[in-house]
Amino acid sequence: MAIPPLTLICKLLWLLFSQICYATDTITQDQQLSDDGSTLVSNGGTFELGFFNPGSSNNRYVGIWYKKISIKTVVWVANRDNPIVRHNSSKLVIRQEGNLVLLSNNNQSLLWTTNVTKKASSSSPIVQLLDTGNLVIKDGINEESVFLWQSFDHPCDTLLSGMKLGWDLRTGLNRRLTSWKSWDDPSSGDIVWEVVIGNNPELVMWKSKVDYFRTGPYTGNMFSGVYAPRNNPLYNWKFVSNKDEVYFQYTLSNSFVVSIIVLNQTLNLRQRLTWIPDTKTWTVYQSLPLDSCDVYNTCGPNGNCIIAGSPICQCLDGFKPKSPQQWNAMDWRQGCVRSEEWSCGVKNKDGFQRLASMKLPNTTFSWVNESITLEECRAKCLENCSCTAYSNLDTRGGGSGCSIWVGELVDMRDVKSGQDLYVRIATSDPDGKHERQKKVILVVAITVSLVLVMLLAFCVYMIKKKYKGKTEIRMSIEQKDQGGQEDLELPFFDLATIITATNNFSINNKLGEGGFGPVYKGLLVDEQEIAIKRLSRSSGQGLKEFRNEVILCAKLQHRNLVKVLGYCIEGEEKMLVYEYMPNKSLDLILFNSVESKFLDWPMRFNILNAIARGLLYLHHDSRLRIIHRDLKASNILLDNDMNPKISDFGLARLCGSDQVEGSTSIIAGTHGYMAPEYAIDGLFSIKSDVFSFGVLLLEIVSGKKNKGLTYQDHDHNLIGHAWRLWKEGTPEQLIDACLANSCSIYEVARCVQISLLCLQHHPDDRPNMTSVVVMLSSENVIPEPKELGFLIRRVSNEREQSSNRQSSSINEVTMSLLNAR
Repeated sequence: MAIPPLTLICKLLWLLFSQICYATDTITQDQQLSDDGSTLVSNGGTFELGFFNPGSSNNRYVGIWYKKISIKTVVWVANRDNPIVRHNSSKLVIRQEGNLVLLSNNNQSLLWTTNVTKKASSSSPIVQLLDTGNLVIKDGINEESVFLWQSFDHPCDTLLSGMKLGWDLRTGLNRRLTSWKSWDDPSSGDIVWEVVIGNNPELVMWKSKVDYFRTGPYTGNMFSGVYAPRNNPLYNWKFVSNKDEVYFQYTLSNSFVVSIIVLNQTLNLRQRLTWIPDTKTWTVYQSLPLDSCDVYNTCGPNGNCIIAGSPICQCLDGFKPKSPQQWNAMDWRQGCVRSEEWSCGVKNKDGFQRLASMKLPNTTFSWVNESITLEECRAKCLENCSCTAYSNLDTRGGGSGCSIWVGELVDMRDVKSGQDLYVRIATSDPDGKHERQKKVILVVAITVSLVLVMLLAFCVYMIKKKYKGKTEIRMSIEQKDQGGQEDLELPFFDLATIITATNNFSINNKLGEGGFGPVYKGLLVDEQEIAIKRLSRSSGQGLKEFRNEVILCAKLQHRNLVKVLGYCIEGEEKMLVYEYMPNKSLDLILFNSVESKFLDWPMRFNILNAIARGLLYLHHDSRLRIIHRDLKASNILLDNDMNPKISDFGLARLCGSDQVEGSTSIIAGTHGYMAPEYAIDGLFSIKSDVFSFGVLLLEIVSGKKNKGLTYQDHDHNLIGHAWRLWKEGTPEQLIDACLANSCSIYEVARCVQISLLCLQHHPDDRPNMTSVVVMLSSENVIPEPKELGFLIRRVSNEREQSSNRQSSSINEVTMSLLNAR
């Protein structure tokens, strides 16, 4: 019987679509995966393997990514260091000996191979993408087959659940993470995260082959230098160290949760990211290094890093700075040496000091014994004149085993998850036992009689100090105000309120740290979010600058200026309470290669106009003329709607309504933003702020920093580079690459021209902010900029080289005293 044509067509279509819709997870020897859109999809649909272009790169790679996540997140790349040239059709195939290879179709050249040895080869190998994200080669489709090769043994920058980070000592295989060079270049970068094996293994992060961060050795419960709960609702982890393997591994507690560990070379961090389905974003669950004390050997040999200390580096008891001059200048690299001579094995000249909650020193020069007790460990250390410290090897069950260090003690810090460390010192009473017994009797007797008097005196002292501080600030404000007629008092916050709001200045609440001290996020009892600027005792900002900022903040009210809610001054503490800006500072987004892509041109242009209006208010519309003196990207904060607000008025100057300039012998500001007349001669005016705005405008257009940026062919910084492009008639080459699809070339070129007018060498040649606002908001003809004769390179670069201060996203300030010439 003849088959009706319609029925035949339907059957053919069913066969065709059944082949197309069937998502395979395997490749056999008679199949291949071509660069034509074909992919492998794991059985559960979690992961997908195929060809892709990372970001804006034209290169092609073979990789694995999450299938169901809207943001393409690549977790493994096969040919990361040997990309496929664009338009060069390639394919993945299995060769006869069982190797998966990547071939170029044009010349059949080998781009990448799994390098399966003949000994492990199979007669019928298949490649399969598992739902764990593991790409494997195995013998046939048998589920029990041994993997001949697996991608989990060759990780890139991402550690997935179930992967092992560490060593297979039987084969010499070292599984380690290596960062991408950049967000659109997956080739091997400079950040490496691996297990370092030795007598006492630990996890180490390398930056350009130099120690950058270490976890400290594993103590049975956790790593001594990383504070994290042993068990948490997100994942479980383990560290295995035996004669066959040494590795770290985590597994997710819930199969519906997506969480990965990634190396971020842009931020120099090892981050744990968790996918939030509701917002369709990755959120940072944990970052390492966590703070300045986490950075390797911050305080030098025999130094202890205390993040809450001031300064953060302190010598161990019985030690002193090797170079007091450098140590007092906050250069701690040379560390500490013994403060008095000691004699090995001599009574009353040899003993140990117990240090609690310590990240244990670098284990490179250490010796361990799993079977002896802590007392036996102490005896072993005393017998060896090279021994400098000892501790328990395992802290579980009251402690067991022995770790002994020889030589200098490197990379130590106070940390909540740390353990007891016994450091060898010269002492007449090594353990302090006899002295403590005598002191206990004396202290108890004195305490009983004096405790009430001391508490009463303390309370009276604190109350007087509190109100003295409040009165001092209030009087200062009244005296500084012209005529003293206005009530300019800001609300006062007591220290207890601030401590409660910040969870006792918890590191988790820290937003950043600038030249004058750290900034913390806080939450008041009424659920209002605030930001607290806490002046460091060692900062350059004293009571004068603090008063200055309080006075200014009491006077200033504008939508493009950060609102100050109040202040706190008690004892040595001086703090300002600001409104909380959830998107933090402009520099953290603008100069981040990933985050900057979310700043399209309309958003950047809006930010420029708003900053200009804020400066216009300071210079012309406020009750007093105010010169900011430190306008820069890190002092522009962004609210929920990405509206900018100018912050940090610690260096600002008040001028009379008819005063337009002033001078100072102390140059206070940030290199790269300072006008030449201010940087060289200490002359400042409203035109100094105009110059800083010009620099900021160029940075917003280009997405590049002016400070420290050079172009080798022309020996220019960003300003010089912009001037050269303007003279050549190609200002569009300055535009940030990620703005290509969102900007108007005419509008951007006009902004570059305005910036060059703001950057004129002579202040009189620069427009005022009234003119700048008009030029930005209209299409009127604007004048041609004059030659930038100085090109900033001579001034800026020379001053750059003379400065050795650290930069910060919150506040980066340089002060220089000018000597007579």
